Amino acid sequence: MPTAPQTTDELYQALQENDRRPYGRTRTVTAEELVDAAEQFAEPVPLVHALLELQEAYTYGAEPRKSPVVFARLLTLFDEQPDVFDERLRHMLFWRFKWVAHALRQLPEIPLASLRQWLTEMRDRYEKAGLGLQPYYGQAYQLAAHVGEDTTPAYELWAARTRTRLSDCEACETCERALYHLTAGDDERALRTWEPVLAGKESCQEEPARSVSYALLPLLRTGRTDRARELHLAGYRGCRRNPSMAQEVGRHLEFCALTGNEARGLELLSENRNLFEEVDSPLDLLGFLTGVEVLLQRVEHLGHGDLPTAGYAGRTWTVAGLRAEVRGRADDLAARFDARNGTTAHTDRRRSRLDRAPLLDTLELTLRSRSLDDVAPAAAPVAASVTATAVRTAAGVPDELPELILHARTSEEQGHPDTHACWARLRTLVATRGYAHPDDPAVGPLVQLRADLLADEASRAGEKDEFALAADLYEEAAGLYDDAGLRGHAAVARASALLASAEIPARGDDAAEAQAAALTAAHASMVRLHEETPGLAPYQEARLLRLRATALGLRLQTSRSEEHVAPAFAEVDLLHEFATRHEVAGQISGALLLRASTYAISGDLPAAVTGIDVLLDRLRAHGPAWHLPRTLGLRGRLQLALRDAQAAYADLTEGLRLAAEWPAEAVDTSRLHGDLAEACMHLGRPDEALRHLTRSAEVELRRGSRTDAFCTYSNAAQLSLDLGRVEDCIALLDSLLAEPDVAAGELDDRLVAQLRLTRARALHAGDDLKAATAEFLALAAESAGWDDDPGSHAIIAAETAVLLGESGEFVRAREAAEQALAAHARDPRYEQLSNCLRELARLQGQQQGPDGLAGALAFLADAGRVADEARAAGYEARGRSLDTALAYEHGRVNAYTGEYEDALAALEKALALLGEPGAEQDQAGEWAECVRLAGVVEGIYLERPAPALTRLDAAIVRLTALGHTDETEPLTSLAARLRDEE
Repeated sequence: MPTAPQTTDELYQALQENDRRPYGRTRTVTAEELVDAAEQFAEPVPLVHALLELQEAYTYGAEPRKSPVVFARLLTLFDEQPDVFDERLRHMLFWRFKWVAHALRQLPEIPLASLRQWLTEMRDRYEKAGLGLQPYYGQAYQLAAHVGEDTTPAYELWAARTRTRLSDCEACETCERALYHLTAGDDERALRTWEPVLAGKESCQEEPARSVSYALLPLLRTGRTDRARELHLAGYRGCRRNPSMAQEVGRHLEFCALTGNEARGLELLSENRNLFEEVDSPLDLLGFLTGVEVLLQRVEHLGHGDLPTAGYAGRTWTVAGLRAEVRGRADDLAARFDARNGTTAHTDRRRSRLDRAPLLDTLELTLRSRSLDDVAPAAAPVAASVTATAVRTAAGVPDELPELILHARTSEEQGHPDTHACWARLRTLVATRGYAHPDDPAVGPLVQLRADLLADEASRAGEKDEFALAADLYEEAAGLYDDAGLRGHAAVARASALLASAEIPARGDDAAEAQAAALTAAHASMVRLHEETPGLAPYQEARLLRLRATALGLRLQTSRSEEHVAPAFAEVDLLHEFATRHEVAGQISGALLLRASTYAISGDLPAAVTGIDVLLDRLRAHGPAWHLPRTLGLRGRLQLALRDAQAAYADLTEGLRLAAEWPAEAVDTSRLHGDLAEACMHLGRPDEALRHLTRSAEVELRRGSRTDAFCTYSNAAQLSLDLGRVEDCIALLDSLLAEPDVAAGELDDRLVAQLRLTRARALHAGDDLKAATAEFLALAAESAGWDDDPGSHAIIAAETAVLLGESGEFVRAREAAEQALAAHARDPRYEQLSNCLRELARLQGQQQGPDGLAGALAFLADAGRVADEARAAGYEARGRSLDTALAYEHGRVNAYTGEYEDALAALEKALALLGEPGAEQDQAGEWAECVRLAGVVEGIYLERPAPALTRLDAAIVRLTALGHTDETEPLTSLAARLRDEE
């Protein structure tokens, strides 16, 4: 706190500001400082308020040891000066007797006799104050349940009593009743009892998150897996990283462990590592640690005890090491509670959780389902793909080193998909201390093998569009081939370096022209290199011809120039003729694929399809089989371009089926999934498209193409949000944003900002206005520095302003809107700014009524200037015109604020701008709504039903004649109401 409050007004303002902070150390420390500040004032009321705030901070900040101490001070003040406590303060005081009872249960060092003594104190105080005892009996039942006594008598004494003003909220009492039935083994009755809370009809500070965490396993046991999945996603978000809800987090970890989602469990554990240090409640800590142990026990049982995991600060942990540590601590806590209570209840409950067998082999919880193999640290960039194909390739890859080297080179010559796996094994072997290279003339010297490995590494860099790195590696490989006396190998490596250098993206306004020139120069250098290198083997010469053809194909793709078409075809013909003459099978199909691609780039899609069909026939008859997935993928993309989504879907699905036989990176499985997603969208199958997008991203991630993967994930997140799958969207983005390279700032900052923006929009769609606003404010502050992209800042600031308006903070909303307008002046975003300003006007008029009219009209004036600018620039909005939308909003705002004549005039203007409705349903719907609102203003607020009915009846006739019967329903209803009131 910068400076201590000097007046009681400043103190109350500081208390209000602190109340808006999330629970945690910052809020608690500030509350402690405000108590110190309150003690300087002579009057006791400010101190009472400060102590109440401090007790709340301790209670929900998981510091139960301190809560009773603060309450003791409050109780003393009440006993000494009862008149200080008005009705509201008195209510809060008696309510918090329950908080103290709860805090004492959480501390094993407090004797059981003291817990019972406190309940007696509570009962006596309630009786003396003339208060009902149902809250006391509720606490007595909870103590019996905690200790492990027979709870039936205590439950009946509580549950049969009528609720009072001091009873726990409906949601909390519902949870306690459901837990009683759950403990009795009646899952169905427990779930029926919980339903109002799980459905969101009852809620409080802790609910429904607490109930959800308990309901997950009963839902699974009763076969409601979809409901369990849905509630896990929403419920976990309500308790993550919250020290006062550590037990709930533990139950979510347990749920992951028992549904085949161990990898997600470890991810969530990492996200909640703060709980190891921040939970001061022994009971909460026991529940959390037991959930952690259930997860770690399962991971270790599956053979992954050596996996790294998040744990206590100060050291690194493996799953096995953390499990041993957690087991010791949790066993000790359970023993302490049982010693205090004189039962074995906590040890028994803990053992019951640890002994549970998995309830499902697998349950897809999120859009990003991963296995423990996926989260294992890779020894090399290719480790994941090598693991995925290890079983299939094991029989074909020799174990002996000389044979392995020769096999890798043969595979390289053939373009076989196993090539990368062979080089990966050799790279590991060569890096091992004490590596001894075979003394075998057929194998060649070590320098040749090192060159081979560099060339493979360059190839992989090129596949990830890391062209500068690829060029450097190819050049280094060429030098080593020269040292080994292998001129043909060196020539191929140098030609590959030339192509990679030419593919480095050009910058500036003439980027395409510069890129085409670079590819032209690269091709000329390749031709010279080809001509100047004698003694080339047929496969090497074919490789050089393939590189030459690729360079001219890329030039055509870049320039789209007619003059570049013929040279591209000529190079393809050279390659095809040479490969056919020398029977280089892989390059024959490569030439046919390049020819079809060249037809496609030049705009002759039917010829491209014909060429692909010829290639497919050849591949099916003569191979190589591993070319089929890519070829079918290209055919699928051509069908999409021809707008035959069904044919595209068939080709891509077949390609994906065949791709399963080969390593993913060799057959571009990621591209197949991505194209299938597009086909699914065209066919109206968005959920299937979503699955393919996430699988595409996961393949990219495994191959190390993290930027591409995150871009695809970003598209998947947006699609899930568009589909209304809000919790899926948030869970996916939370998982991505928790990735180490994202947290370390190593991923492109604009891409991360896009992920955060989508998440903020999803939070808003999920009615988490507070979290959404906080994220938008952070993004708006960050994007203010994007001098190269003011338009994006304008959009973010505009959305931020709207969220602030929804929260009623119109001063801050105006500030954000001013930022948006300033950025818009540099890079116009007419429609987005107009939408924002009109919505702010609506919100202010609706929330503040006449008091908000001036502010609302100021927003509409800004929207009017934006509309004027758009009109002058010739901008056309995607939907209704900005002027029409503005007139309609003037009508709504004036209606909200009681200016009914102005409202009707504005709506008349909007109707004139809209014009008479036609066959289009969207335009008819807008027109009908405008008529309806005009009818409300005229017939109800201005009390002129006759002209209002004339308007409505004419509109109903017009819309009915056009077939817009749905649009007439609200008009008919309003007309009936006006006639009833006449």
